[in-house]
Amino acid sequence: MSTRTTTPERTGPPGAEAARTPEHSRPSGRGTTFRETMLGRIRLDGEDRDRPVRLDLHAAADRVPHPLGTTPARLTGRIRIAGWVDDPEAVGTLEISPLARRRIRYRIGFTADGHRFTLDGWKSISPRRPLASMTVLPYTLYEDGTAVGTGTVRFPLATQLLPFLAGFRFPRREDGTPLVAPRWNGTPGRTEVWYTTATDPATGTGLWLHHELVAPADGSPPFAHGWAAAFPQDGPVRHTRFGPTPWTRPAEGFRGDGVQAVPGQLSGNAGEFSWRLAEQPTDAPLYTFPRWSWRRPLLPAAQVLPAARARYTGTFAYQDTTLTLDGAPGASARIYGHGNAHRWAWLHADLGDDGVLEIVAAVSTRPGLRRLPPLVFLRLRHRGRTWPRRAERTAVGWAGLGRFRADVGLPSWTVTGRAGLRRIRVEVTQPAERTLALDYADPDGSPAVCRNSERADAHILLERWWGKWRTEAVWTLDGTAHAEVGGR
Repeated sequence: MSTRTTTPERTGPPGAEAARTPEHSRPSGRGTTFRETMLGRIRLDGEDRDRPVRLDLHAAADRVPHPLGTTPARLTGRIRIAGWVDDPEAVGTLEISPLARRRIRYRIGFTADGHRFTLDGWKSISPRRPLASMTVLPYTLYEDGTAVGTGTVRFPLATQLLPFLAGFRFPRREDGTPLVAPRWNGTPGRTEVWYTTATDPATGTGLWLHHELVAPADGSPPFAHGWAAAFPQDGPVRHTRFGPTPWTRPAEGFRGDGVQAVPGQLSGNAGEFSWRLAEQPTDAPLYTFPRWSWRRPLLPAAQVLPAARARYTGTFAYQDTTLTLDGAPGASARIYGHGNAHRWAWLHADLGDDGVLEIVAAVSTRPGLRRLPPLVFLRLRHRGRTWPRRAERTAVGWAGLGRFRADVGLPSWTVTGRAGLRRIRVEVTQPAERTLALDYADPDGSPAVCRNSERADAHILLERWWGKWRTEAVWTLDGTAHAEVGGR
């Protein structure tokens, strides 16, 4: 039977303790991310045997931990309990306080048999036994505030110490402004977009919500507009538009014409469509373009995903159909710039437990650049790492233009390229019956047309050089890829 170390400080279920986070220094300009694997056992109430447990966790903090302070972090990852649960969408919090409170506390929520559970425990730091206290995590399992099991997991030093240390990253933080906050500063000739795509796993229906601010180049008042679309498996694509309506400068996200896209929530009514969705991020932000291009808008446009992956729960109704989503996979993204490219292609591919792939390939509208092949921005988050490490690599390559190539067309388009010891080939298909064409205008009034499919197909081949090219991973998405091709 698993043994569990307790301390007098624990007095109830998760949330019973007040949150106190003493600050000993101002937050630095960088955050902290790392990965951790722990193995152990659990004894559930009513059972006479232990079950093996494995935790694969990714932690992200908004600052570098201070040894004398308390640093909160976000946890995402996978929880596996033999014969009972395998949840790759576990989320929670981590409290890093080795000296101030002499503990490192984990609270992780996950789903099993349709019920929500919380794993709550901490490593009690002791100078008399530093190795054991930093690697052993006793915990209690709760359901609705009631304890339903106890167990212990350990960090396996022999196999995980080197990957753990090598996995630490200290990414630069943004200036404190949330990535979903409006960027527009009143300059004419700008457009700003909040968009969300998702796939309902129960019906296979693809969903698309597009929210857009346009500040006309002639100095006319800015306006908000957008659309919602559904891509069912067994019927034609449906969509509706909302707006235009005056832009009201909300403090966060998008609001206009009864529609809103704010942190954690998407809602609206437009035509025969209505939706109420809660958004739960399950991954860290992903910068498709160079990170500096979002902080300093020097490029014609930039795109970022505030969370590389997210899950959506709620209702989405159109005409006589109502979908009830429960953890539907998808993501929300942001665009800010002068308008659309001359030609472009886009792909968002949720690879499940393996990660996510995001691609933008575009040809500039500027005279003289329209004849050049598309610049490719490709970011693959695989096994907790993002490849290539810098977004510029896919656009300019190691030795100039052309290392990554895009052949853009319909119904199929491809992207190929190589960076370091890896190369990739992506083939995307957007069948006509699963593609929606929408026309709209840039801030200068020039028209554009996007052809979008939230039920596209994608085949992705990732290879690594080991004396010769060997397959590292293959993914095939049938009707679950989100893709678009646009032009003039």
